[in-house]
Formats: sequence, structure tokens, C-alpha cells
Amino acid sequence: METQTIKNKEKATKTTERISGSEAIVRCLIEEGVKILYGYPGGAIMPVYDELYKYQDKIHHVLTRHEQGATHSAQGYARISGEVGVAMATSGPGATNLITGIADAQIDSTPMVCITGQVFSHLLGSDAFQETDIVGISTPVTKWNCQVTKASDIPEAIAKAFYIAKSGRPGPVLIDITKDAQMEMFDFSYEKCTKVRSYVPIPKTVEGSLEAAAKLINEAKKPLVVWGQGVILGKAEEAFKAVIEKAGIPSAWTILGVSAIPTKHPLNVGMVGMHGNYAPNVLTNECDVLIAIGMRFDDRVTGKLDEYATQAKIIHFEIDPAEVDKNVKTDVAVLGDAKASLEAILPLINENSHTDWHQKFKDLYAIEYEKVIKDDIHPTKEGLTMGEVLNQINTYSNGDAAIVSDVGQHQMIACRYAEFNKTKSNITSGGLGTMGFGLPAAIGAKMAAPDREVVSISGDGGYQMTIQELGTIFQQKAAVKVVVLNNDFLGMVRQWQQLFFDKRYASTEMVNPNFVAIAEGYYIKARKVTKRADLAEAVKEMMESKEAYFLEVCVEKEGNVFPMIPTGASVSDIRLA
Repeated sequence: METQTIKNKEKATKTTERISGSEAIVRCLIEEGVKILYGYPGGAIMPVYDELYKYQDKIHHVLTRHEQGATHSAQGYARISGEVGVAMATSGPGATNLITGIADAQIDSTPMVCITGQVFSHLLGSDAFQETDIVGISTPVTKWNCQVTKASDIPEAIAKAFYIAKSGRPGPVLIDITKDAQMEMFDFSYEKCTKVRSYVPIPKTVEGSLEAAAKLINEAKKPLVVWGQGVILGKAEEAFKAVIEKAGIPSAWTILGVSAIPTKHPLNVGMVGMHGNYAPNVLTNECDVLIAIGMRFDDRVTGKLDEYATQAKIIHFEIDPAEVDKNVKTDVAVLGDAKASLEAILPLINENSHTDWHQKFKDLYAIEYEKVIKDDIHPTKEGLTMGEVLNQINTYSNGDAAIVSDVGQHQMIACRYAEFNKTKSNITSGGLGTMGFGLPAAIGAKMAAPDREVVSISGDGGYQMTIQELGTIFQQKAAVKVVVLNNDFLGMVRQWQQLFFDKRYASTEMVNPNFVAIAEGYYIKARKVTKRADLAEAVKEMMESKEAYFLEVCVEKEGNVFPMIPTGASVSDIRLA
């Protein structure tokens, strides 16, 4: 047997520069194309902020009013741009204040890199001032994290962080850097990360799965597509549209999937889930093939699992193998990137139109319109509704605005009634349901897309969780349109108390401040609407404003969001009232 020699390729000599760890952090961020970062300074991260001062022409740092606000702003930035959002904080409480936003980013697959300062490495484990084990705390809610104690490890850690955050199924990454590592001098060079051993961002498509999926789709008499955010994250919008149009399949969306195709697309049959549309929920349990694309069968979508689409063959297009068969057993799993998978299956699919089946969706929509939608968006009762506010925003935005919603009744109304013409237009907290998300996320979205109208929709409850970020809007001159739908209640909780707890409104009624005065305290133009006659003109004024604008609309106190699937019920048991 002939002996073979392995020849090592000679590596080109790297050009290095002697700099501090803190300067290296800033330089690494610049190398990764970071233009804006959100954060809050403190003792353990001070050396980095000192370097940021020198690089103001390269990176714009946004001082949020709370570290949670920094993560949500970074999320909003990432969601509308498709780029990695960046947040930074000091050790201890600064770092722990990031956790809610990190957990939100993980469950909603948002690419984000968080950098935290840490106490000197010789103090680790000593309960030093503002020391927390942020790596241990964040491990369950990050895609990857690490602690750096040597300056020379900083470039590789940051390069790896950005690669992991944005590749495959995106997610949040945290790097914790001790203060001595920030101050230490070393020979700096930077190389972007292109792979990580044992990490497979895009799984290999199982041989024959595309053909098997195409066969089921071609044979289906009553197919239904349910798509999620994976279509948007995978930049698969055009491929997705081509597939559903060729196959003629009615298609419904999860709340993070909406806007991948225009709202008014003829095959768009509405939202699935707890407060979704009547037709796609009911007909989930009548379809013969359910094609799930870039969604994870969340409990809010499926309702009672053992009664979910049991009559249907299930096809699941998914980038994360961990999501396949996790909740719903699939017949065919198509692993891989959504865009590549959909482009590959397109030639295998027959041209079709399921006219009679599609008509069922239209018939059920007509029932929902008469019983729910008409009174939501064109009410005749005295009290203002959340739906009519969204309807007016549609009128004056022409469906081109990005809608950033908080969590609660207004979120469901915004998702149900907002009209979208462009992708990446619906930004909300899906899986974690984080109240307080809306306002800071809208700041990040507006700064990432300054040419787009960005409208923040909040309830009076969630708004007050991050109301201090009005200070960030004022300081940054971010022209966010802030709408508060005020019903003087924690509306979604109150709805449940009304329906399932005999109207015992325990700790849900709110005594609210003068929201207009608060906004004006931050030098933001503000207005309050209490009568229907003033609504259209107020929304018009807001949408035409070139600067930030605050609009409070006092809606009826005990308005409910329907349709509704009660917890534990089947999707086909959806209630219209």
C-alpha cells in the first residue's frame, strides 16, 4: 500500500495590530457591518464605551432607557432588516435585564448578539459587586454563549457569535467579557467565521422527501398550507408564492408569518390559531393534506393536539430538525432552507386550482364577516373599537407601514386587521408574548428602515412596561408613530376573566395617568381621541407627521377579541362570540 503524505497549505501571514480588548470589540463589530447598537453603560463595560466614543463615526450607539429596551430595539432592528441586532450591557443587573429580550429572540428565531461586561476574572465566583453568572443564567435562552477572559480570544468569539446568530435557524447569542480582557493589550486581527465544527446550520434534505411531498400535494383534493416566519427568515417569499399559485392551495399564516405575501393575495385565507380566522381554523380539521412551511406547530396554533388535523397527511418544511415531530407527527419532513426547498419542489408540482375547496374558505369568511369583522372595523355602537383604529391606519398607510405590536388584545386585532403589501411588516412578540415589546421594538425598526412608516400599537398595560423608551425616541429623533389603545384594563386577561372566571376582574382594572401629558413631557406631539368623529382626522394627522407622534385612542372597556379557541379546545371548536 502506497504511503500518502498530507501537505499543509501555507497560511498567509496575518497582519496584526497591537490594541486593547475593548478596542478589539468595537473593531470586530465594525468588521461585521454593525452600524447601530443598543445599550446601557456601566462599570464592567466602561472600557468598551470609552472606545465607542472614539468610533462614533463608524458605529451609532443608542442609549436606551432600560437594558430590556435595548434587546427589544435590537430585535425590531433585526426583524425589519434581516440583519443581526446588537445589544450591550454591563455586568450584574445590566446583564440580567437583557434576559427577557434574549428569551423572546430565541423563541421567535431573531438573530441577535448581546455583549455583556463582567467583573475582573480574578473576582469570578467571589460574589463581587455586580457579579452574576450570566453565562449560566442565559444558557437556556441562547443559541450559543461564552465567557471571554483573555483579550486574544475576543475576535474569534465575536466572529463565531455573528455566524451562529444569523445562520440556519437564527437566534440570540451572548458573549460575556471580563473587564481585564477588555483592558489587556494583544495583537489584533479579524477573520469572519464561516463554519463551526459539529454545527450544521442547514440540515441535508432527506433523499426522496421532495418527491414524496410533491406526490401528496398533487394527489390532494383539499390541501391547506400553513406558513410561518420561516418563509420570511429564509427569504423565500417569491418561491413560496410561486408554489401556492401553481398548486392553487389556500394558505393561512401564523402571526409571525403574516406579510410574506400581500394580505389581499387571493390565496391568503387568513390567520390560524387562538384568535385567528374562522375558516382556516375550522377547515384545518377537514383538509386532506396539511403543508406546514417554516412554522413549529405552537400550541396557540394547534389547540388540542390529539384533535389537530388527525384526518390529514402532514408535510413539514423545516430548517430545524428539532421541530419536526416535536408536537405534530409528520408524514413527510422536508428538511432544509425554505427557499431552496420550495424552489426545488416547484417543478415537481402540478398546476392545479382547488376552486370548490377554496370556496369553502370564502363561505366561512362571509359568516365571520357578518358575526365579527363588520362590527370590529365598521362599528355602529357608541364605543370606539380597536379594529376601526387599525382600519383607519390601513387607509392612511396604504398597507405599506410596518406595524409593531405589543402583546394583548390589541396585538390580535393588529394581526387580524392590519393590511400588508411588503414582507417583514409585522413585528411582534410571538412565542414569549412579552408585554412591553412594542415601543422599543418600533424604535429599532424605524432606525433600520428610516424610509418606512413604523407604527407602534400598544395597550395601556404593555405600554407602561417600557414607556420610558419615549426618552430614546426623543433623543434619537426617531419618527415612530405610537398608538395606545386604552381600555383601562389588562384587556386580554379581563376577557378571560369575563368568559371563564364569572367576571371576577381581579387585578386587571387600570387607573391610568395622563398619557398625552407624558408624551408631551418628552416633547413628542400628542393627541387623545374619545369620539368616533375625531378618529379619521387624528390618524391622518399622525400618519402625515414627519416626526414622532403619540396617539391615544380610548376604546370600549369591555370589548372582546373573537373568534376565539378556548384553551384546551380543538381548533374546529372556535367561538365566534
